[in-house]
Amino acid sequence: MERDQPYARPRWSGPPQAVYVDVAGCRAVLSELAQPCFVVRIDGQIGLTNAGQAGQGGGPVEGELLGWLPPSLPEHLGAAAFRATHGLRYAYMAGAMANGIASAELVLALGKAGMLGSFGAAGLVPSVIEATIARIQAELPHGPYAFNLIHSPSEEALERHAVELYLRHGVRTVEASAFLSLTSHIVAYRVAGLRRQPDGTIHADNRVIAKISRREVAEPFMRPAPPALLQPLVAAGVITPLQAELAAHIPMADDITVEADSGGHTDNRPLVCLLPSILALRDAIQAEQGYPDIVRVGAGGGIGTPEAALGALMMGAAYLVTGSINQACVEAGASAHTRKLLAEAGMADVTMAPAADMFELGVKLQVLKRGTFFPMRAQKLYELYQKYDSLDAISAPEREQLERQIFRQPIEAIWEETERFFAARDPAQLQRAADNPRRKMALVFRWYLGLSSRWSNSGEAGRELDYQIWCGPAMGAFNDWVRGTYLEPYTARRVADVGVQMMTGAAYLARLQQLQAYGIALPGALTGYRPDQRGIL
Repeated sequence: MERDQPYARPRWSGPPQAVYVDVAGCRAVLSELAQPCFVVRIDGQIGLTNAGQAGQGGGPVEGELLGWLPPSLPEHLGAAAFRATHGLRYAYMAGAMANGIASAELVLALGKAGMLGSFGAAGLVPSVIEATIARIQAELPHGPYAFNLIHSPSEEALERHAVELYLRHGVRTVEASAFLSLTSHIVAYRVAGLRRQPDGTIHADNRVIAKISRREVAEPFMRPAPPALLQPLVAAGVITPLQAELAAHIPMADDITVEADSGGHTDNRPLVCLLPSILALRDAIQAEQGYPDIVRVGAGGGIGTPEAALGALMMGAAYLVTGSINQACVEAGASAHTRKLLAEAGMADVTMAPAADMFELGVKLQVLKRGTFFPMRAQKLYELYQKYDSLDAISAPEREQLERQIFRQPIEAIWEETERFFAARDPAQLQRAADNPRRKMALVFRWYLGLSSRWSNSGEAGRELDYQIWCGPAMGAFNDWVRGTYLEPYTARRVADVGVQMMTGAAYLARLQQLQAYGIALPGALTGYRPDQRGIL
């Protein structure tokens, strides 16, 4: 047996002057994300360069090659299938924020930059949603864009009307949120777009991105639609018998967003626990069902820095979803006062408060507590709802405090406004309250809970301390990250710019992780990414 040839250590050849050993030069090399990066040792010093080439010797060798990093483009982060399915440049999405906070301007800005935005349709009347569909489709006729479909157990008609609009106008991507279980409406949307192609494969025209925070909610979206929901839809002529048959072979959702500690509706789950659990559930269902296209799992909630973004991707997220940080951007449908409060928030400046849409169920959402009394006043309303069976039963001192501090007018006047509102929006609500005093009390309390978020959006003067501002701790983390940069002023924050900076930062940090794998110790000045205005949109 012949003796093995001695190992030839890889070498690097190139111009020595292109090798940088100083912090500024090394950062410049690492920041050239479209170029490879060589780690070389020359005359006992370790440096970085984008120039030259690797080899085994035999040429004009200038140094020892310690490591080689391939290009690290932000466009290549996440799942290629997610980008291809939705027609994106980046595997990045801005989740819906209700009442049009995730506005048409926000969706359009992201779509034109190759990112996905979801219009915040929840809480809006059908005529407003329909007008927004027309506007977005006119400017982005081929996408990408999405519209939110929020589960509305207290206002079922709104969920139904939204689906009817999406089907009528050909909205091809819906972000489903706040669902506790599947409903006939989300099933109708998904299945109405099914067809068999000439090659026998099943194509879904209507895509569903389901936002979840629990395994038991995620599982139905990872499975085919249940026959119990399909059969009534066939009988009603909403879907065809063939579509019901095809539905047995595809999952309800193309994508599942794992929502961790987010603003608004949230279970405050830590992403590091929740994401691996949902990925494992997805893998188990995929092994059982054998879908041609695997359900993709993305990450949202708490994504406020490049470190958080890269961490989620390294754990297996196919795409990223941001929320709170977009609300402070100029395109958001929030008032300047609200955006200023958000830009000043810290990670601890959030708390939980009763939700308007699920008030009777005791569901809470995460809101900003700095600069507003809304969380305390909303909690007071829920305590009264738990304590009393009707408005008439509320004690005189509590009623006086309620009318003076929170409502600022008599309860009777609030009820008159509530009647007018629901007469136009959902008359069934008034019918249920007619002989149910406790239901009537809930509707009156929801007057404040519903308007407080609208006051925040419109900048209602005199109601600043009642602004309901949905916000998670990611907002504070983002503010810490951009402090001292051009993105610190809320007036300079643009949603597509923020998205590109997040993805660029994650790509830069991915390079640092590769360097550490080579055993290269980096100075502290190189270990973070700060927003840089050069080369951004």
